[in-house]
Amino acid sequence: MQALTHHFIDNRWVASRGERRLPVTDPYRESVIAEVSAGSPADVDAAVTAARRALPGWRSLGGAARGAYLDALADALEARRGELEALSSRNNGKPRAEAEQDLSDAIACYRHYAGEARALDARQGEAVATGEAGLVSRRYRDPAGVAGLITPWNFPLVSSAWKLAPALAAGCTVVFKPSEVTPLPEQALAEIALAIDLPAGVFNLVHGDGEGVGAPLTAHRGVDKLSFTGSNPVGEAVMAAAARGIRNVSLELGGKSPILVTEDADLDLAAELVLAGFCYNTGQMCSATSRLLVHAAVAEALHARLDAAIAALVAGDPRDATTTLGPLVNAAQRDRVAGYLAAAEAEGLVPTTAEAIALPDHGHFVTPRVFRDVPTDSRLWREEIFGPVLCSRTVRDDDEAVALANDSDFGLAASVVAGDPARAEALAARLTAGNVWCNTHQVAPPGLGWGGMRGSGIGRELGRAGLAAYLETRYVTRPA
Repeated sequence: MQALTHHFIDNRWVASRGERRLPVTDPYRESVIAEVSAGSPADVDAAVTAARRALPGWRSLGGAARGAYLDALADALEARRGELEALSSRNNGKPRAEAEQDLSDAIACYRHYAGEARALDARQGEAVATGEAGLVSRRYRDPAGVAGLITPWNFPLVSSAWKLAPALAAGCTVVFKPSEVTPLPEQALAEIALAIDLPAGVFNLVHGDGEGVGAPLTAHRGVDKLSFTGSNPVGEAVMAAAARGIRNVSLELGGKSPILVTEDADLDLAAELVLAGFCYNTGQMCSATSRLLVHAAVAEALHARLDAAIAALVAGDPRDATTTLGPLVNAAQRDRVAGYLAAAEAEGLVPTTAEAIALPDHGHFVTPRVFRDVPTDSRLWREEIFGPVLCSRTVRDDDEAVALANDSDFGLAASVVAGDPARAEALAARLTAGNVWCNTHQVAPPGLGWGGMRGSGIGRELGRAGLAAYLETRYVTRPA
């Protein structure tokens, strides 16, 4: 059994000062495969001190040099592809194809921000019109400073890439807390930092949970920028911590996203997109389109196709190429989803797919459930479940669909499936969501932004906006 009892601080493996150890599990075999240190405030302080010491040198290195390190990081991930994909499947429970896609996305993100780092050099000191006679001004973009980065367990290596790549490109040094649930894939990032000779203190990794590491990191006055992805309750705590000292904060939080299907939609495509929208990663996605709004004229036909698609899923060993549905990440998450299914029963909701597929006799599996005609005040309709559960309602027209879609505390994502592309885009323009997909799967290329409205968070990741999240703008003005 692997023991992750050391943190990576100042390019050294440092024994944790925290005495607690946390189990790391294989959600398919339901076995403990490692233990990880819970970390301590002293570990966090050491990491922040190293990051502060490294900041002047890293920020002055220049975008071209920082981009070269990011390219080297991407190359190293590519070289370890098979190992990291297997590790992600084993620690997280992702089907093989999904783990492969995750690593490809992470590599693409580092390569994208390598280019952004180089482009940043060319934009430094650009002239800006002042609108005042006799004055000239230049604009500079400076790194925000030391960044504290906290990521969830549902997309290891991907969520970290979305934060690490732009932070390092911008010239920030970082203290990174990966999820204690899936630390094994993220451990490779520290090993890679050593292999590519990343300057000491630029990247620091502290293992642990919220108590030992998360809370001390967000409260540390040596951290200039906080970026968190995870649940809304923890996001609120991070935001409160950032308020003390008025520090920069980015939050990527929950969602309860809709998918709209019009009466002229390609129903085969619609069934494919609905299924992926709530079953990919076993529904453990903040962007899961778990509220289906389908036109009454095609509802029966769509649900028939959807039921058939669910019945064709194969639940099994995540490393088996035939597996299309993996287990939930751990027993706690399985119990959370089970709690929502019990709430559905108490509300009188009956799933159409309760026994649709055979499940292995071990592993934290949940059969995908589809509930039809769900009341809009139901917990299942309004709350993020983070499991393979779909709620469906029929609508009479586009206006009703949009009104129901926007009636949510969240605003992260949405999907539209319509036969007329212009109609799909017109519907998308009316939806309160940071990302809307029309007649396509949920894609998040590194060149586009990612983030939500309302309770789904603050700020954006990916794209030029993702880089700007780790930069502060400075203007220098003088007489002409």
